Amino acid sequence: MNGRMFTLDVNMPESGFVIHEMDHPLFQLLCFPDEVERSLNPTAQKYVRDSRAIASTAVDVKEMPQSYVFVADMPGLKSADIKVQLENDNVLTISGERKREEHNPDVKFIRMERSAGNFMRKFTLPANANKEGITAACHDGVLTVTVPKIPPPEPPKPKSIEVTVG
Repeated sequence: MNGRMFTLDVNMPESGFVIHEMDHPLFQLLCFPDEVERSLNPTAQKYVRDSRAIASTAVDVKEMPQSYVFVADMPGLKSADIKVQLENDNVLTISGERKREEHNPDVKFIRMERSAGNFMRKFTLPANANKEGITAACHDGVLTVTVPKIPPPEPPKPKSIEVTVG
């Protein structure tokens, strides 16, 4: 993957997820008007475009009775372009690269709105996540990662003790 990467995530402590906030100074660049972006040198333009691609990778996180489900739109990406990994035994990482079409010198873009570049999202999984049972599937441009929950332990049953006469 070329270029720089950073993560953009939101805290959700009520669900048990601890997700890293972005405190990167590039955050202000994400809101750059296109006219300002065009005035930057090509390296800075690529950096801003890549950052927008990373920031625009929205992920829905749902808690179901038996699992946690992560759903991300991945339009135009093949399964081979997407990586789903478990790092440090509890950090789910979704990453990849959206590639721009080949540059043709005879074609002049009037406007480029589709995002391209590297993307990465990281989620710290809660303690009851079954890390061995994680599955990922991409269908019609939608990535669904399912993390099963470890069932809670059954409460201990009271033990009856026989009372003897004597």
